[in-house]
Amino acid sequence: MEGTAVKPKKLRISHQNMRKIHGIVFMLPWLIGFILFFIKPLVNTIKYSFHEVGVADNGGMTLKYVGLQNFTNLFRSEVSSQSQTFLRVFTDENIDIFINTPVIVIFSLFCAILVNVKFKGRGLARVIFFLPIVLGLKVVVDLVNITSGGDVADAAVSSQIDTSFLIDFLLNYTFLPLNVTLFISDLASNIFTLISQTGVQTLIFLAGLQSINRSLYEVARIEGANSYEVFWKITLPLLSNISLFALVYTFVDMFLQSSISTEIYYFAFNKNNIGVGSSLSVVYLFNVLIDLLLLLFITSKVVKLNNGEK
Repeated sequence: MEGTAVKPKKLRISHQNMRKIHGIVFMLPWLIGFILFFIKPLVNTIKYSFHEVGVADNGGMTLKYVGLQNFTNLFRSEVSSQSQTFLRVFTDENIDIFINTPVIVIFSLFCAILVNVKFKGRGLARVIFFLPIVLGLKVVVDLVNITSGGDVADAAVSSQIDTSFLIDFLLNYTFLPLNVTLFISDLASNIFTLISQTGVQTLIFLAGLQSINRSLYEVARIEGANSYEVFWKITLPLLSNISLFALVYTFVDMFLQSSISTEIYYFAFNKNNIGVGSSLSVVYLFNVLIDLLLLLFITSKVVKLNNGEK
C-alpha cells in the first residue's frame, strides 16, 4: 500500500557474539594500557639485549651491536648476586613454581570453601581472614605491634612454626617417603607465607562458589549424595574454568615475585650492565611464556581425561 512507512529492521546480535563483544570491551582498558605503556619498553628491552649499552660523552646512550654475545655471557660467564649460575637459578625457580602453584591453588579452594560455609559471625571471620590480604601482611603486623607491644606479632609472623613433632609423627606412623615428609613439614612451617599468597585466588573461588545454583545441591541431597560426592560431581566440575584462571594467575604471580626479577634490576642498574640485564629479561619472558603454554597443555589434558575424552 502506498503511504505505508517501512520500519527498519532491528540489528539482532546472537548471544554468542554478544559475549564476544563483552569480552572485547572488558579487555579494552588492559589492551590500551599495554599499547601505551608496555609496547615501547618491551621493544627497547629486546633491542638492548643485542647491544652493548654505554653512556655517550655528550649524554645519552650508545649502542654497539654484539649479536648473541649477551645471551652467551649470561649462561657462561655471568653469575647472580648470590654467586650462582643462571642455569641453576632458572632450574630452581621453575621447579619451585611448578611445585608451589598447585599447592597455593588447592589451599585457596580450601580456604574459600571454609569461608563460604554459613555460620554465626561469618562476616567478621571474612574480615579477619582477608584483612592481611587486602592491606598486606606487613601493614597488619605493624598495627598489631603498635597495639600489643609486638610480642604476639613477632612470635606469630616473624618466626616459623616448629614442625619437629610433625616430622616425627609422619616418619614413625606413616609410610610416606622422606622427601614427601620434608615437603609437608616445609609447608606447615611457612603457613603464614602460604596464606599471604592465596588472597586473590580465595576471592576468585569464593565468587565461583557463590555463583553455583543452590538447587543443584538440593537435588543431590534428595538423591542421597554425600558431601564427598557433591564436591567431586558438582562443585569441582562447575569450578573448572575458575580453577584454570586461578592456576594461571598464581603461576604468573609467582614468576613476578621470583628472584629473577631482582637479578634483572641488579644487572641493569647496580652493575650498570644494561645489555646483560635486558638479555636476562628476554630469556625470563620466554621462559614464562613456554612454561605457561606447558601448564595450559597439561591442564587441558587433565580436563579431557576427567570428561572421558581422548
